[in-house]
Amino acid sequence: MPKRPSVKSSEFSLASVPAFWPMAMAASLAEDGMDLYARNLKFLDEEIKIHDELRPRLATPNAVRLDLRTMQLRDYGKPSGIPTLVDAPHAGHTAMIADYHKGQSLIETLLANGIAHVALTDWKAATDDMKDLEIDNYLAEIVVAIDDLGGRVNLVGLCQGGWVAAMIAARFPAKVNSLVLAGSPIDTDAGNGPIKRMVHGSPMSFYQELVAMGGGVMKGKFMLQGWKNMHPEQHYIQEQIDLYENIDDPAYLKKEETFNSWYENPIDLPGRWYLQVIKQLFRENRLARGKFVGLGRTLNLRNIMCPTYLLAGASDDITTPEQVLDAAKYIGTPKDRIVQETVPGGHIGLFMGAKTLKEHWPKIARWISAQ
Repeated sequence: MPKRPSVKSSEFSLASVPAFWPMAMAASLAEDGMDLYARNLKFLDEEIKIHDELRPRLATPNAVRLDLRTMQLRDYGKPSGIPTLVDAPHAGHTAMIADYHKGQSLIETLLANGIAHVALTDWKAATDDMKDLEIDNYLAEIVVAIDDLGGRVNLVGLCQGGWVAAMIAARFPAKVNSLVLAGSPIDTDAGNGPIKRMVHGSPMSFYQELVAMGGGVMKGKFMLQGWKNMHPEQHYIQEQIDLYENIDDPAYLKKEETFNSWYENPIDLPGRWYLQVIKQLFRENRLARGKFVGLGRTLNLRNIMCPTYLLAGASDDITTPEQVLDAAKYIGTPKDRIVQETVPGGHIGLFMGAKTLKEHWPKIARWISAQ
C-alpha cells in the first residue's frame, strides 16, 4: 500500500500565516512528485472554498415573519400556546448558530421536544447607514417581535442575545413568561476569562480606532481575527494540517464546510452599538450593577421574576460560567424557580454541539413547556 503523504511539522515552521503554505507545499514537490502536486491543488481549492465561497444557511424550514431594519424574524412550527423566541447572538456571527445543521440544530431540538412554535432573530449585517444604531434600537425591535408574536414569549437568549433577553425581561416583565440564558455574560466582572482581561487591558481608544477603520462600522472580519488570535495555533496551523491530512475524506470535508460556512462569514456591527457594549456592559458592568439605561429607564434585574434557566459551559472561555451563573444573585426570581446548570464543553458547543443538543437541550425544552 503506498505511503500516504503527510504534513511534516518542519514544513510549517515558517508558516504562521496562510500565505506561506503554498511555499511549503512547493518545496515538497521535487521529493514527492505529481501525486502530491494534485493533492496540494485540491487542498488549496478547498481552502478558497471555505474562506471565500461558502455562505451560512439555516437548516430548518422557516418563514420570514417580519423584515425589520435590524433583523428578520423567522417563524418555525405552528402557532400554539406561548411562543418561544430564540434571541441569537448579535456579536459577529449569524443566527445559523441556532439552526446549524439537520440533526444538529437547537431550533430542531426545541421543536422535537414539546415546543410547537419557535421564532428566531436573524440579525442583519450593519450597513453604512446603520453605523449609528444603538442598543436601544435593537431592544425596540425585539419588543416589536414579541408584540407581533402575541405580546408574551418564552425568551431564550444565546450568548450576547442573553443580556438583551435579560434587559427585555427587566424592562417589560409582563412580556416574558420564562427566561433561558445560555452562555450569556450578565455579570461581566465575574471570573477571569480572556474577554474580560482583553476589554479591561485595552484602552477605549483601541476599540474606537477599530470602528474608525471600518468607517463607523465594526467589521466582522476584525472580530473574527480577534477570536482566532485567542487560539492561534489551532486556527493558523492545526486546522490546516487537519484539512490537508483529510482532504480525500468527503465526510470530513462536508463537516468542515458546514462549520466554516458559519464561522468564516461574520457580520458587521454598528460602531456606536459596539462601543456602547464595550464601555457600558463589559468595562463598567452597568447591567449587573443596576445602572444601565434601556429604552428610557434604568434597568433593575430584580424586576425579573419569571422562571429562569441559567446554562453555562464548564470550559467556556468566551463567557465564563461565573458570568452566567452569577445572574442568580441579581434577578428577582425566587431561588426555587431558578435552575443553574454547567455542562461539559466550551462556548459554541452550548448552542450547536451535538452532545449538548442531545443530552441537555431536550430537558430545557421540556422545562420551558412546563412554565
